[in-house]
Amino acid sequence: MSTDSLILPQAIAVPFLAGLVLLVKGKQIAPWLARAVAWVGFTVPAVTAVCVWIIFAMRPGQTPLIEHAFSAQPGELFSGSPEYLFRSDFDTGLGFLGITLQLGLNGLSLPMFVLAGIVGLAAGIYALYTPVDRPHAYWGLLLFIVSGAVGVFASINLFYFYFFHEFALIPTFILIGWWGGAGGRAAAIEMTIYLTLGAMLSLLGLLALFLRSGAESFDLVSLSTWTLHASPAEASSHKIFGLLLFGFGILVSLWPFHSWAPSGYAAAPAPAAMLHAGVLKKFGLYGLLQIAVPLLPGEMHDWSHLLTWLALGNVILIGAATLAQRDLKMMLGYSSVMHMGYIFLGIACVSALGAGGAVLLMFGHGLSVAALFLLSDAVYARTRTYDFGAMGGLCQKAPVLSAFFITATLAGIGLPGFANFWGEFSIFVALWKYSPWMTAAAAVGVVLSAVYGLRAVSRVFYGEPSPAFQPLFDRPVADIRPGERWPAAILLGVLMLVGFCPSLISRGINEAIPIVYQDTRPAAHYSLTLNVVPASATAPTIVTPKAPSR
Repeated sequence: MSTDSLILPQAIAVPFLAGLVLLVKGKQIAPWLARAVAWVGFTVPAVTAVCVWIIFAMRPGQTPLIEHAFSAQPGELFSGSPEYLFRSDFDTGLGFLGITLQLGLNGLSLPMFVLAGIVGLAAGIYALYTPVDRPHAYWGLLLFIVSGAVGVFASINLFYFYFFHEFALIPTFILIGWWGGAGGRAAAIEMTIYLTLGAMLSLLGLLALFLRSGAESFDLVSLSTWTLHASPAEASSHKIFGLLLFGFGILVSLWPFHSWAPSGYAAAPAPAAMLHAGVLKKFGLYGLLQIAVPLLPGEMHDWSHLLTWLALGNVILIGAATLAQRDLKMMLGYSSVMHMGYIFLGIACVSALGAGGAVLLMFGHGLSVAALFLLSDAVYARTRTYDFGAMGGLCQKAPVLSAFFITATLAGIGLPGFANFWGEFSIFVALWKYSPWMTAAAAVGVVLSAVYGLRAVSRVFYGEPSPAFQPLFDRPVADIRPGERWPAAILLGVLMLVGFCPSLISRGINEAIPIVYQDTRPAAHYSLTLNVVPASATAPTIVTPKAPSR
């Protein structure tokens, strides 16, 4: 077995084994040794993610699928099997059922794999230096989440794609129930009900897709090959796509199936909220982009109109609900739900630019929302409240914490210079081609996010302290400590790196999006030549649209 084939398995196995050691033997080993084991478990996936990111970026140039795909006329579909690197296959004894542990990365899964590694490290560092009861169990459960999250995006086999997600959800529920804040157990129960429903629907859809294909294996390469050779009628199923859309949608808090998310994140300990909102929540979106749309070509066209309406519910209705919040952590929970609407809009555009923008925004949002949950917990550690009305003027006592929080807020809003900007910009360009009036409606969300984000900054860090907050100013208050500073710096540093050099992510997306997403407007077909964000430029290059001959 080559060294390359062990890269991805070690990123999954090391945090799992470290978590197992802490859960089984954590009470019996010295505290410093338990912390060292946890450090190894959190570090290995992150180092692996950065290494594969560098190796991927240094490969010889490939011909992007997207660049030549848009010469297709309406109704023509191209479906391919993108190259998977770092392949490894392990016989699990279930080969007769089409189930083998197959791992690999393409340009679409790579950003999510990197996201899981980086957010996992940041959440781990913060957890390691935050006092909690039963720290060995706390760290062990977080390591299980990291192992499952990394496994989700490294899996080529649909069974293990689903298995790793469910494996990561179980410790998430436990962490919220045991270490959560007020209403933690009720929030964990509500999350369990909603996410179990979404998981069951998506599982039914995946099984139906496999059985319909007649493929001998659950792996994406075999299923993509079947799609290539199937007739349009064989490769279409309105009901199966609906199961996947709503199953994945519930897992991502698509409106109106969203109520579990804000209360769950508000009750969750910060590292668990970072991992779920930042990484695991992208499972459903990734499933649509990597599985549902490519393997059922044409069905997204039929469902896109409904999806855009539901996504606008996320952007506008949940955006308005976010504006009404007076609790900092609840505001962040609603904000996370709101921004999922933009990603759904990118997918619903049925265009390569929209899909690429969705991946970029998934990556940027995962980092920014993780940073905000971490920093909001740091605010609470100093103020003992999340209530806006009981705060004010914290910048005077913690200027560095204020600077970090403001930076993360601006990233979440989509300010240029951060990864989120390229995702939102690409989605809005694609959405304009789909429907100008929907673009105008979605733009309302940009205003809402700026208002509630800047209002939170103003209420917490600036102005005069409230009477309830005044006693805080009569005693020393520590500014951001190293256990908070370094994980936040990692998250914001990567956000800015991709913000200034988006081709680090977009190049792989250009090579890997496995289907032509075409403009769906009947009035004209747009022939485009573009990279999602080309390496030679800082913005998409869009050729003037031309209408086809009639």
